Amino acid sequence: MATIIRDIRAPETDSDTSEDGFWQAGHTPTLIAAFLYFDLAFMVWVLLGPLAPEIAKTLALTPAEKGLMVATPTLMGALLRVANGLLVDRIGPKMAGVLNQIIVIAGLFGAWMLGVNSFTGTLALGFVLGFAGASFSIALPLASRWYPPEHQGKAMGLAGMGNSGTVLASLFAPILAKMFGWNAVLGLACIPLTIVLAVYIVMAKDSPNQPAPKRFAEYFLPLKTADAWWLMGFYAVTFGGFSGLASSLTIYFTDQFGLTTILAGYCTAGCVFAGSLVRPMGGALADRIGGIKALTIVFIVAAIALAGVAMAPTLGSALGLFILAMLALGIGNGSVFQLVPQRFQSEIGVMTGLVGMAGGIGGFYLASSLGFAKQLAGTFAPGFLIFAGLALLALVGITLVKGKWRTNWDTGARI
Repeated sequence: MATIIRDIRAPETDSDTSEDGFWQAGHTPTLIAAFLYFDLAFMVWVLLGPLAPEIAKTLALTPAEKGLMVATPTLMGALLRVANGLLVDRIGPKMAGVLNQIIVIAGLFGAWMLGVNSFTGTLALGFVLGFAGASFSIALPLASRWYPPEHQGKAMGLAGMGNSGTVLASLFAPILAKMFGWNAVLGLACIPLTIVLAVYIVMAKDSPNQPAPKRFAEYFLPLKTADAWWLMGFYAVTFGGFSGLASSLTIYFTDQFGLTTILAGYCTAGCVFAGSLVRPMGGALADRIGGIKALTIVFIVAAIALAGVAMAPTLGSALGLFILAMLALGIGNGSVFQLVPQRFQSEIGVMTGLVGMAGGIGGFYLASSLGFAKQLAGTFAPGFLIFAGLALLALVGITLVKGKWRTNWDTGARI
């Protein structure tokens, strides 16, 4: 079968690869709006994680139910990312973002007013919060379509740094729950969401390079190529690890070491901040050394760190290994999305949704498996060991495809 070689080489300028060239190449207000939207959406996407210990006490949840509760928003966010990818290419990312944010605000407000009084209620809330997780497939195309290939890694990394919103949830949700009760936190979250929605409406602007709408079946044509499946698999490990840990670490720290919810939230925030901080650095690093080389390093470090966590005897050792794992996974998130637009520039909307869906499924697996491991084996260790094994499988995968990608992709940027 003939290989399709895509030439998406951008016009050269004197400052294409310079810092000034980056800021001149795109639309800064849209980049800022994409970051803010993504940041607050991610804050509420993982909201059930920091609140899980308190919710579990109130509703008498088992370890498996706690794991499934915090994993449900991750799964729904994964599935809804595909729908959002289609919506972005049909009506544009700006309007898609407005619609999703309104659904999230309305859902949180309704949950606050009516109350969440059962395990089934937490799953229903998790479904609504999935729309916040699906913001991934809106914010990244919104920002990236303004930038040429040589700046894709940095643009998507900066927009994707909005996953730092998970830090806000870990820092403030337990404190607010202590002060006002965990149900009140659902209503309080609507305040910053509404403010950011107003800012987003004013600042965000769709790129003039919007692709023409395609027939429904055409959106799934990338799935006929092996490259799409490889990229989805790699992101299932990098973002799956990041989001799964972000949702589960508060439960881990309270159950494993007996920390208070607030102290566990601080520990979680430190880990998540590390992964969020380096995401744009991951994109920039991939721009410099190539996404393939960056991912190779990422998978090795992540596998070692997650395997180490399974055997960590103390809080200090576990915390250090989690930070190392999150640093690697955060770099990996930026690195995958340095590669995606190079191979699928014309299908970036739907590919962002498909790759994001795979990442969400990876996060759902990790978060839910940790809960089931704790209930069945009495320890979280099996869940961490299995995911470390998945990182090693991803390492084998990137080793197998790197030669073909470097030979057949003609993009004008490092891979």
